[in-house]
Amino acid sequence: MYTLNDFNFKNKKALIRVDFNVPINDAFEVTDATRINSGKPTIIKILEDGGSCILMSHLGRPKGKQEEFSLKHIVNTVEDVLGVEVLFVNDCIGVEAEKAAKNLQSGQILLLENLRFHKEEEQGDKAFAKSLSQLGDIYVNDAFGTAHRAHASTTIIAQFFEGRKCFGKLLAKEIESIDKVMQTGEKPVTAILGGAKVSSKITIIDNILDKIDHLIIGGGMTFTFIKAQGGSIGNSLVEDDKLELAGEILKKADAKNVKIHLPVDAVIADAFSNDANIKICKINEITDGWMGLDIGPNTEVLFADIVSISKTILWNGPLGVFEMPNFANGTISLGHAIAKVTEKGAFSLVGGGDSVAAVKQFGFEDKVSYVSTGGGAMLESLEGKTLPGIAAILN
Repeated sequence: MYTLNDFNFKNKKALIRVDFNVPINDAFEVTDATRINSGKPTIIKILEDGGSCILMSHLGRPKGKQEEFSLKHIVNTVEDVLGVEVLFVNDCIGVEAEKAAKNLQSGQILLLENLRFHKEEEQGDKAFAKSLSQLGDIYVNDAFGTAHRAHASTTIIAQFFEGRKCFGKLLAKEIESIDKVMQTGEKPVTAILGGAKVSSKITIIDNILDKIDHLIIGGGMTFTFIKAQGGSIGNSLVEDDKLELAGEILKKADAKNVKIHLPVDAVIADAFSNDANIKICKINEITDGWMGLDIGPNTEVLFADIVSISKTILWNGPLGVFEMPNFANGTISLGHAIAKVTEKGAFSLVGGGDSVAAVKQFGFEDKVSYVSTGGGAMLESLEGKTLPGIAAILN
């Protein structure tokens, strides 16, 4: 695997695919600079080598050239994060971009305009990728969040950099973290899958059963499993067309000697609201008119016990409707359990939109081993797919 350490960037122009697709408010201010911070180590290493950086990214889903999606709005934030002046050019290809890249001196940073202002980016157009490739000497892919897309700047471009392409620090760390869970992790390995639907996690479950020892299931998809086992789930979320599938997963896990842990009790409510009436009951004895919105206190203890004996942990998806304070306790208690065992030396990887939001919201971000920056990309990795952006560097 080629990483930054395989190259000396002195007097070289690094063309870096970053993922600076950050949230911006109506005043065009960046409201969360996490992704820019994540790209910093790669950029600084290249500058310290004596090289220069040409940054390319997308922002949002523009339809053609739309002012509100211009990357010029993030220049100040990028400068604040990096502590270096950032030059900006109004296009990512063409005469102006080529001139700006050519004039770039060692130690300087150039940010190109939004790649998606050109439809060729998402089409994976070869001519567009070639135009981009002419701007730099070495191609660095550091955008895990888009590594599952075969776009011009994430995948196609790599073919123009034979022997001059590598992963940035962020992307290398993502690959290594997923590898730890899937291949090299110390046993016991525990996967915690939450979220609403079994259907969205089925390929992941299929792929990881051979790699794990324990599978904890929480969130809305719990109830499809409980109903499949004949339990009463009241008005809880359920995928009736997946009951048979849930039963098959339980059998398959059993055959592979993987212990599946389902909640034993639930916090139930008479409406999907933080102000609803609340009770605690056994997970398989929910009466009509009530729905399970979080795991109960006995399940918190049960899950914490499993986590405490684990050496490698994957957490994807919350255990309840954590956005409502009354149904956040299960997710918070799991966060504490993972933080505790991580402190003792276990490896914990958190990824997938909602679980990342939860660890940030409840202050666990620095208490787990790694928080993945790419939702869809991480899920596809866990499904066993080789991501096009990664394959393009390895080939």
